[in-house]
Amino acid sequence: MRFSRGRNFMFRVPEGKELLGFINDFAKKNNVIIGAVSAIGSLKNPKIGYFDEDAGEYKVIELTGTYELVSLAGNISVKDGEPFAHIHVALGGSDGSLYGGHLVEGEVFVAEVFIQELLGEPLERKPQENGLTLWDAMEL
Repeated sequence: MRFSRGRNFMFRVPEGKELLGFINDFAKKNNVIIGAVSAIGSLKNPKIGYFDEDAGEYKVIELTGTYELVSLAGNISVKDGEPFAHIHVALGGSDGSLYGGHLVEGEVFVAEVFIQELLGEPLERKPQENGLTLWDAMEL
């Protein structure tokens, strides 16, 4: 697939908002259906997850307190006809510990977000046999 650059967005999410939902709402409102997402800041009581292949579902880890959003990387594509942000995070604890995984939920204390829209044929997430919802694999 070939993509060209579209618009760039850089914004701060209001304190108290749920980050993943805010990014999804922003993408929908601005009609961003393909893009890359990054962010820094800090989250309160975040929930992260990892996909348990044997169970075929995400296992959620609930963290208590405020964690530094060391890194957020992800993408925006289409799922069920709507823009959908798939985001992974690295979260730093006050003792220097680091937690990482799929962002399930997180209340914003501070979040500075960058979205780079890409133009081209939409990438659509489709249910797979392994329980995940993924894009079609690229054939060479």
